[in-house]
Amino acid sequence: MSNDINRDRRRFFGTAAMTVAAAQLAWSGGAADAQPGKSKASELPKVRPGTHTSFAPLKQIDAGLLNVGYAEAGPADGPAVILLHGWPYDIYSFVDVAPLLASAGYRVIIPYLRGYGTTRFLADATFRNGQPSVVAVDIVALMDALKIEKATLAGFDWGARTGDIIAALWPERCKALVSVSGYLIGSQESGKIPLPPKAELEWWYQFYFATERGRAGYDKYRRDFSRLIWQQASPKWEFDDATFNRSAAAFDNPDHVAIVIHNYRWRQGLADGESKYDDLEKRLAASPVIAVPTITMEGDANGAPHPPPSAYAKQFSGRYSHRTIRGGIGHNLPQEAPQAFAEAIIDVAES
Repeated sequence: MSNDINRDRRRFFGTAAMTVAAAQLAWSGGAADAQPGKSKASELPKVRPGTHTSFAPLKQIDAGLLNVGYAEAGPADGPAVILLHGWPYDIYSFVDVAPLLASAGYRVIIPYLRGYGTTRFLADATFRNGQPSVVAVDIVALMDALKIEKATLAGFDWGARTGDIIAALWPERCKALVSVSGYLIGSQESGKIPLPPKAELEWWYQFYFATERGRAGYDKYRRDFSRLIWQQASPKWEFDDATFNRSAAAFDNPDHVAIVIHNYRWRQGLADGESKYDDLEKRLAASPVIAVPTITMEGDANGAPHPPPSAYAKQFSGRYSHRTIRGGIGHNLPQEAPQAFAEAIIDVAES
């Protein structure tokens, strides 16, 4: 799916590295405070996207309503980092990130969200709820089960939203945050507001999912559908079949379609949630400010709907920096630019 020129360009070690270096300078407080060569992130080994293709054997643990499947890397007594994937992606978005963080001494936890991979509901009767706040509750429950009091959270898409929510509602559990596409906390009311036609077009799948035809279509063609989203969201990422198939296996989870459909219907106000989460949703609807140290990130070729950094910078009241990663980087930033993502995590965790 690529030629040699595009493949070399996509390795991004030129332009992207310069972009990250400039951002690290800004994070350190400017030229006067910068100490070149002394950043822990700068000491990471260099990795090319696609270098790694597997994790150590996955683990399972009961946490809240779920039996959570997760990958783990690094020393058990290291500072915790939890990496959170989005839709339609999975833990393999971080397959090159985890070894970098582990080499720097971090304990890295990469869970399958509800409805993905080996994560299962403990009870058949549990409502298959895709509310964003509930996904965040799952991760807090996972932290409790793993006896992790506080962690640096990093993610994209659903994972970024989940990290944002935990940082906003449970800041005592979040040491620092890396959020691709910034501040993604929303509400049902905000989801009902119509957008200009061009912006609505970018959300075509959300409207498709609002119909029973959409539910049936996603169920029948979930791999074809997910591949299309990958291509649209990362138009310059020349991923191969093996890369896609490693992640697509996670969509065979028996609860996957129910969770995805409920998530998008709930966000448009077309499906009810559970009343026990109403207080959380009320707090999130007020767009709470995030006070923990945060680095937001964006790829320069993100084809998925996303706000400009200027639209959300004010939502971060603590130490904050934004990094745009150049070189044709799309929506799946951790997998497309693992070096930049790992460096951001270390920079914010060490701040």
